Amino acid sequence: MKTLLQGGLLALPGGAERMDLLMEGERITAIGKNLPAGDAEIIGAAGCTVLPGMIDTHTHFDLPVSGTVTADDFASGTAAAVLGGTTVVLDFATQDKGGTLREAYDVWRGRMGEKIYCDVGLHMAVTDWNARTSAELGGMADLGITSYKFYMAYPNLMAEDDAIYEALCRIREEGGIAGFHCENGRLVTALTAEVKARGRLDPAGHALSRPPAVEAEAIARLLRIARLAGAPVNVVHLSSLEGLRAIRETRAPDQKVYIETCPQYLLLADSLLRAADGAKYVCSPPLRGRADQAALWAALKAGEIFTLGTDHCSFNYKGQKEAGKDDFTKIPNGLPGVEHRLCLIMTEGVAKGRVSLSRLTAALSENPARLFGLYPKKGVLAVGSDADLVLWDPALTHVITAKGQAQRVDYTPYEGFEVSGGVRDVWLRGRRVVAAGSLENTARGKYLRRTFPFADKM
Repeated sequence: MKTLLQGGLLALPGGAERMDLLMEGERITAIGKNLPAGDAEIIGAAGCTVLPGMIDTHTHFDLPVSGTVTADDFASGTAAAVLGGTTVVLDFATQDKGGTLREAYDVWRGRMGEKIYCDVGLHMAVTDWNARTSAELGGMADLGITSYKFYMAYPNLMAEDDAIYEALCRIREEGGIAGFHCENGRLVTALTAEVKARGRLDPAGHALSRPPAVEAEAIARLLRIARLAGAPVNVVHLSSLEGLRAIRETRAPDQKVYIETCPQYLLLADSLLRAADGAKYVCSPPLRGRADQAALWAALKAGEIFTLGTDHCSFNYKGQKEAGKDDFTKIPNGLPGVEHRLCLIMTEGVAKGRVSLSRLTAALSENPARLFGLYPKKGVLAVGSDADLVLWDPALTHVITAKGQAQRVDYTPYEGFEVSGGVRDVWLRGRRVVAAGSLENTARGKYLRRTFPFADKM
């Protein structure tokens, strides 16, 4: 099977250039001007931008939390992802207290099933660090897992400082990378009690209980621990200017610290929490103010923010999030967004000059592939790489609505956002899985066994 894309603006590592691209089987086999078509199917790409398939570094599909489960399972979540131009998602298998990492892997592979529409890899969220867990790290790479996550918040998930240090030392020995949810959990508990005692039970109380200072404190502490351990770290879903300053002020000159943020922290303001349906917008860390958004956009433009995931966690408003509208502690935390990431950043970022096309491609594709052991198989338009491609048509326009989305959730936090341009076609390993905005019925995604990250080479 051969496909030739003709005349598109290719987002190449060295910059965008109008060229042809040939796919044969699952790989890109040629890039150049005026490539001969031979017996290949010809796709006209003139006027469009050809992007490498996007990689979402942070999703939570089919996630049970406190007796409820996210609306999107792996089938609906990956379908929404690929329609939005994402060809790889990295989800989180979460260890149970008292359980093993292998048990968590088996549970998440079972939830994943066979019906996935894009490729899927797994991070391992570690919630019970002990000698057995430490010993298990040696076998995780055989399962394709080389990245881990630790929580510095949530009583049932939180890792203490000594466990973080020991875990970072072990992960460094294995050659992996650890990501951290950075909020001071003990301060959050104290502040939550204080906010509730003042009678602030509405969704805005959630943000009051988790101010930027609790994120910044946890980040500064983590970076000092990581420096002692001599290990690289990934700060996930950075939300605030204060947290960004903590990284800048605490990181040693030779210390490897990678930063992820999410569209909600670039585009959604904390004022939404005070609306009648404010429960829709509760996530952790919470939404922040306009100054925080501006700082994060600037850091993304400068390349200081390395990756841009979604933290897709799709609880329905009806029957789930609205149950806590009068007590914010009962609202399941998280926002949906896996379907809309690319169109939002192309519209609000590239089209408005906040970020370049090359920086977008790096943060949404190449950098995730490098950091999480997928490069150069994924994340780049290059000969020999997987033919994961997105044909972006700037002539397409639409308005984001809950009714018009593929995500299986009853709302979108981006309701009413006008999008300039859109995903026309998507190829996954050389197969066109989205054509003219419509998803192919066959689920062609695979589980990805990832290699060790290239963090020591970046």
